[in-house]
Amino acid sequence: MKIVTAIIKPFKLDEVRDALTSIGVQGTDRNRGQRLRAPKGPHGNLPWCRVCVSFLPNIKVEVAVASGQVDKVITAITGAAKTGQIGDGKIFVIALEHAVRNPHRRNRRRSALATRTANLTDRSRS
Repeated sequence: MKIVTAIIKPFKLDEVRDALTSIGVQGTDRNRGQRLRAPKGPHGNLPWCRVCVSFLPNIKVEVAVASGQVDKVITAITGAAKTGQIGDGKIFVIALEHAVRNPHRRNRRRSALATRTANLTDRSRS
């Protein structure tokens, strides 16, 4: 499995979500953030120049998918998030070794009760 992380512009979130849903991908996570941006120009990269640094709002969308679906997901995200301007975003693909589901509190109580019951029946058998 792989995790596909896309950093996109906030107003493109609905389009990206619709594009992912159309290819059958559900269960995305999103986080709001800000990206540091420094304008570059003829003097923007020189250390003695004063450069205006600003933070731009962005959205980080994460999707865990099977390795065979990565290309379809990347194509869907790039097609939906593209504005044709510089700074549309970035996409990262990360290998996922292991995933653990955090059980609901009610399920934890059931599993704790089942463990206690199993321990009592093991003691009575000895």
